[in-house]
Parts: sequence; structure tokens; C-alpha cells
Amino acid sequence: MKLAAAALACALVLTACGDNAPPPNQKTIKIRGAEQDALHQLDALNLAIALKRAIYSAGYLCKRVSDGGFVAEYQNLDMWMARCTDGKTTTDWAVFAGADGSAQVRLCKDVDTSQLPKCEIKQRPKGKFS
Repeated sequence: MKLAAAALACALVLTACGDNAPPPNQKTIKIRGAEQDALHQLDALNLAIALKRAIYSAGYLCKRVSDGGFVAEYQNLDMWMARCTDGKTTTDWAVFAGADGSAQVRLCKDVDTSQLPKCEIKQRPKGKFS
């Protein structure tokens, strides 16, 4: 009796672990926020301020943004890149802007070794970073 109960329990567990892939005709929902769209309208100086603020808010340092721009859309996030320098060292940051105005910050060297888009700028803002 115990053997039959154990076999039934295993069968139920295996059935519950079936394929979790979405149906082939399921549409993906794209969510965008006003903050995401606003970043695309900024010139280089104001984009540098926005990216620097996101980096500082995440607890990291960025003395000066010397380059940056839009990288790609990833799921419902916009991925931006900021190159920070203090005159001696340079650090590249990936900033993921969410539809709710949130930002996630990662080192580009970590992002480039993951399944995320590479930190390669596809679109630069107008003007110069200073």
C-alpha cells in the first residue's frame, strides 16, 4: 500500500513538472513608461546627469560620464551604457531603465558575460559629454 501511494505521489509530481513554455501563439505585452521615452529625448549633458544619478542611487561611484548612449531594449527595460572616468580609471556601466521609473545598474564586464545584450552603444545623444 505504501509503495502504491509513493508511486502515485511521484507520478503527480512529474505531471506537475511538465513543460512550462508559453503557448506558441501567445502575444508578449510591451510596457513602456514616460521616463523611458524621456531618456531618448535628452541631449548628452542631461543624459550624463540622468545616468550618473542612477549609478549613484544604486550605491556606485561615477565621477564624470565621458560617453554613453542607448544600447537596446531588453524585455520591458531600456538598456543604456555610461562610461565613467575619474581621470585615472574608466568603468563602463549598464543602466536598465524600467517602465516604472526604476533603474538597475550593473558593471558592463559582468553584463557582457551573461545572457544580456552587450554594452555596445547603438544610439548616441546629440551634443557632447562634458
